Amino acid sequence: MAFQPKVLSFGLVTSLIAGPAVIAQQTISGAGATFPAPFYQAAFSSLASQGVKVNYQSVGSGAGVRQFVAATVDFGATDEPIKPAEMAKVSRGVVQIPIVGGTIAIAYNKSDCSDLKLTQNQVAEIFLGEITTWDQLKCGKGPLKVVHRSDGSGTTFAFTNSLSSFSPKWKSKVGEGKSVNWPVGVGGKGNEGVSGILTNTPGSIGYVNQAFVKRPLRAAAIQNKAGKFVKPGLKGGAAALNNISLDSDLAGENPNPAGAESYPISTLTWILAYRNGNGQKADDVRKAINYLLGPAQAKADDLGYVPLQGAILNKARRAVARIGN
Repeated sequence: MAFQPKVLSFGLVTSLIAGPAVIAQQTISGAGATFPAPFYQAAFSSLASQGVKVNYQSVGSGAGVRQFVAATVDFGATDEPIKPAEMAKVSRGVVQIPIVGGTIAIAYNKSDCSDLKLTQNQVAEIFLGEITTWDQLKCGKGPLKVVHRSDGSGTTFAFTNSLSSFSPKWKSKVGEGKSVNWPVGVGGKGNEGVSGILTNTPGSIGYVNQAFVKRPLRAAAIQNKAGKFVKPGLKGGAAALNNISLDSDLAGENPNPAGAESYPISTLTWILAYRNGNGQKADDVRKAINYLLGPAQAKADDLGYVPLQGAILNKARRAVARIGN
């Protein structure tokens, strides 16, 4: 009987050809700030359908910078620009890129206080432990329960930086940093942890990214430098970001921006990429960051963030090209 060669079906041939490519598909890893985590996670979920997989761990800015310096991730994420001393430890070089803006809300859980307005001095006094009851704020009754971050946090840096600008007493007694010695309150890990404690604790007040303010939580209106009471959100955040100037490393901050429409506690958040040594992952890293600075910006407001515009966005996009193989 003559030998009859087997004919492979088109589907089997296709699977044999495609198989190794699927197996070889890589995932890029990032870790850091909890502040932009909902924005990153939504964007990276959409990006996965385009063949770029990103595993982002929301561990806080401090941990994210440490992992980036130790080169255990493909990129880091932080709400405080990387310090020169930390940058000097990265032999592969650092490309620091602003990704999106946000407003840090004073969130509170008080059903009989529907419209809390706070002066800058009152914000400082709450976290100094000098205002202890809702009666003092003329917004309901009962003890005021303060919640803050327990981990090293860029959100904490931005918040305490503003408090130092608001209050000489805060600046001299506590100061600013990713971690500080809180005079009062209980700590939660990440924006998620703080919002969780606030949600489960009637009478509580704390600071979180606006994206984490969901019922029963409300956001207070904060008096800005111009004397106007402004709530966190797109309008106030965009006005504040317009007052931020970036340096040569694309770092920049303004802890108490001018302007009648500015929300006074607004910040940028950054991704830290390696200038060299990215190898086969370089293209995916660039694609992921370009996606954040492109299609994802259109959804930033819906997720509780402030999209980048103008000069800041243009500088961020140009920086991506500095991420080499």
